[in-house]
Parts: sequence; structure tokens; C-alpha cells
Amino acid sequence: MEPFRVHILGCGSALPTTHHFSSMQVVECRGKLYMIDCGEGAQLQLRRSSLSFEKLGNVFITHLHGDHCFGLIGMISTFGLLGRHAALNIYAPGEFESMLKTQLDMFFNYDIGYEVVFHPVDTRVQQVIFEDHSLTVETIPLDHRMPCAGYLFREKPGLPHIRRDMIDMYGIPISQINNIKAGQDYTLPDGTVVKSEQLVTPADAPRSYAYCSDTRYMPSLHEMVKNVNTLYHESTYADDKVTGAEKYFHSTARQAATVARDAHVGKLLLGHYSARYADESILLNEAKEVFQNSYLTNEMDIFDV
Repeated sequence: MEPFRVHILGCGSALPTTHHFSSMQVVECRGKLYMIDCGEGAQLQLRRSSLSFEKLGNVFITHLHGDHCFGLIGMISTFGLLGRHAALNIYAPGEFESMLKTQLDMFFNYDIGYEVVFHPVDTRVQQVIFEDHSLTVETIPLDHRMPCAGYLFREKPGLPHIRRDMIDMYGIPISQINNIKAGQDYTLPDGTVVKSEQLVTPADAPRSYAYCSDTRYMPSLHEMVKNVNTLYHESTYADDKVTGAEKYFHSTARQAATVARDAHVGKLLLGHYSARYADESILLNEAKEVFQNSYLTNEMDIFDV
């Protein structure tokens, strides 16, 4: 099975913290990289992770608070200095387009060597905004102080696996393997037809990853992320600040776990911690009371979806 995993580059909130970077992750799927949010220090964290700059072609910004997008212009600049030629696609709320253009015009009065393509995101609806041969990405409308959308990555179904024992038994040449995986029967030299389903085992089940950035607790959110393999949900506060979570449009770890439980997800990743919690185990413990398969995220962690 090809890798489908999440690299945690930053998991802190906007409040000052000495031990976390701002929000940013990279989703790795079938050899391609997709960034979600781009807080300060993004290029530094990319270097530390040893992820390939060249494989990163798409950046998805959830909303326009600085801790989710202040690292973007520096990363764009560095890509140009490194000789990038492939286009970089930026998906973000529509309001970001003019700000991004202003930054590009202000800081770069020369050709940076590649195209930056902006794609406006409607944060009010759930819809597919990106698709390639590996996966689709759809928006998840969230409830924050400004327009905000999470992102749901769904892997596309793969081909079935060839049965090596059957290949050896019938002496099937390598040139026919892809045809068989695609559903084509194989005809033996004596005219006997061997059905493709006899020669393969079922494909791996497609995997999915949902990233729910800054949001107040949404009782209906579980319906949009139902049955995903892995859910990231912000968990800024513990139960002691549940009133503040409601006021400032954030969630508690227990509320994040409630979404995970109601959605029947495989595992829950917690993040976007408030700096007031020096020991984040309080967040993990409260989440586990509701959804046992919960995990804290930390910089340079890697989670298999």
C-alpha cells in the first residue's frame, strides 16, 4: 500500500508559545505533497522534515488569521530562489486573493520563475475543489470568527493486486499485468480464458483524512466527516475554558472527541493548543474520556492515515 500520511509541521495557536510553531501540516499521498495552512516558519519546518519542495504543488489555507497564513509569502520566495518552475496552486478564501497579489507585487518586482495560481474557496458550502489522479479535496464549512473551511482528502480507489501465484501458474507475461488489473481477462495459448477476478485480490480500501481548523463546536460537523480514517480537529482549550471556547469560536478537546465519536472516525488528532496549557496531557485525557483513540500532535510527528 502506497503511503498516505500526515506530517505535523506546527500545532500551536495564535497565542505566544515557546514550544510550538503555528498551524501547518503536509499530507503525503502517492508521492505528492499537499500543504494545509502555512504559519510562520513553514519553510524552516519543511527543511527540518526533509520533505521535497518540488513535490509540493498545492497549498490549502483554511482562513486568514496570521497563524495560518503568515508563512506563505516567505515560502513562495524561497521556492523561487531555489529555481522552482512548476506552478504553485493556492486555495484560500476569496478575500485572500487581493492580499496575496499585493504581497507578490510589493516584494517581487521581478519574475520569481514560476506561476502562483490562486483558487478562491467558498467557505460556506461543502464541495470538491481539487482533484488529481490520487485524490479529491473537498471543503468543510466551519464556524469561526471569519470565513473558515476545513479540508477533506479522499484517496481514489486503486487497482486490485495481482496474484503472483496465478501469474506463475499460467505463465502470464509482465506486459499483461496492468491489463488484468484493469479488468481484462487473459487467454491462454490453448484458447482457455481465465477471468481477471481469478488473477487478482481486491484493491486496498480508499483512505480519507479530514482537517478541521479553527471552529466553534458544531453538533452537525460529524455528518460531514463521517467514517473518515483520521480526523484532525482543533482542541484549543480544556473543559476549564469551555465558555471561552464558545466566545472565541474555538473548541475544547472534549468537543473535538465528541465529533470524532459521533462520526465513527478511525483516530483523532488534537492540535492548535492554547499556550496556557504547559502540560497538554490534560487535553488528551479529556478527549480520551469520550474517544479513546485520540492523540496529541507535535512538530515532526508523522501519522499514517
